[in-house]
Amino acid sequence: MDKIRKFELMEKIVHELEDLKNSQQAIVQKIGKIEVDNIDLGDKRLEKDLPDMHQRIADNLDNIASILEDFAGQTSAYSNQNHIQELKEQEAIDKLS
Repeated sequence: MDKIRKFELMEKIVHELEDLKNSQQAIVQKIGKIEVDNIDLGDKRLEKDLPDMHQRIADNLDNIASILEDFAGQTSAYSNQNHIQELKEQEAIDKLS
């Protein structure tokens, strides 16, 4: 795999991790809303299970955020070390020739 394609795949993974993080945040918020609604309702099963679900998903969100931060840093470092912007510019010039 050439350097530009590798970088593009790395960027794709960064975007997918961002999407995953956003999805997990939405799930945490939805569970929180259900927990609040259940304060009035008082369903025992929801009272029992939702806090554990909330915690597990929040832990996953933390892990995803950590992976995203690390991988985004790797992607940026790879771009800088391999002069990806210059390679892309040269590739564009070559295609015009």
